[in-house]
Amino acid sequence: MKFTPTPLAGSYEIELMPLGDDRGHFMRTFCANEFRDAGLASDFVQASVSRNSEKGTVRALHFQAHPRMEDRLVRCLSGSIFDVAVDLRPGSPTFGQWHAIILSEENHLQFFIPKGFAHGFQTLTDNCVVSYQMTEFFDPSLTQGVFWNDPAIAIKWPLAPTNQSPRDLDLPKLCNIDHAVLMPFDNANHAGDK
Repeated sequence: MKFTPTPLAGSYEIELMPLGDDRGHFMRTFCANEFRDAGLASDFVQASVSRNSEKGTVRALHFQAHPRMEDRLVRCLSGSIFDVAVDLRPGSPTFGQWHAIILSEENHLQFFIPKGFAHGFQTLTDNCVVSYQMTEFFDPSLTQGVFWNDPAIAIKWPLAPTNQSPRDLDLPKLCNIDHAVLMPFDNANHAGDK
């Protein structure tokens, strides 16, 4: 695995290394030792899969509130997605900024998104299947989000949205998020620092 930091401290693009022959390929998607060596969380406790039928679907921007914020490891198993992380750590030099990676079944990339970030994606093809691993158990009482098209964040979504949930369309803008539900940035102790 190759770990490449993104412009948002603590988040990483992870390139997987398939080993192939005439039968297909074999690919390791996680190794606790390699994650620890890269300074990333490796204590994933839950995994989920999202199936999305329609190209242009937006699922965004979600996070689990402090004190049970989660690191996420995201991969696209089928199709292609525009995967987005938004820094929500008060005090971070990149607070309110976003970074996106195209994840697809062909490019063998994963996105490590640390605690303190919101996450979302838009499907670039029909029939996308997205895999998540999380370092916290899901707690519905701590489910939070930020409006997918908040002009203060200004994500450049690649397609007009075709399918969104009523809940996502009713999420607050960043300026209306209570900072008590966010995790302050700690320059000396965020994911990826060594």
